Amino acid sequence: MKKEKQLRYDKAYLSMAQEWAKLSHCKRKQVGAIIVKDEVIISDGYNGTPTGFDNCCENEEGETKWYVLHAEANALMKLSKSTNSSKGATLYITLSPCKDCAKLILQAGIKRVVYLNEYKDCSGLEFLKNSGITLDHIAI
Repeated sequence: MKKEKQLRYDKAYLSMAQEWAKLSHCKRKQVGAIIVKDEVIISDGYNGTPTGFDNCCENEEGETKWYVLHAEANALMKLSKSTNSSKGATLYITLSPCKDCAKLILQAGIKRVVYLNEYKDCSGLEFLKNSGITLDHIAI
């Protein structure tokens, strides 16, 4: 795909991830993720509590509860319930991955991560870069 056309698609998928983030019940941070393979969306996710839990993501002090799932983890778990494979796919996410999600991204075979905002801890990005995954920080 030509570079200009790819950038148009990248921005469109990031916009979709932003819309998906709005579904999160988290107050501190709303994060959305879209996984695309062969120009088809194969999964999506947003940060939130596990199925069956109360949708409140923060405790009384305003800190995120330990069991809240990150958007990319939710998208990968949703994908695991389908017949699709993430091998060679691109992950579009509104916030760059933390180090724990970076391990999942590598293990899932994702080849490219496109993100909108940078997470405070860049160790996840460093891990992905050192693992040969293409990283693109794109503003929309």
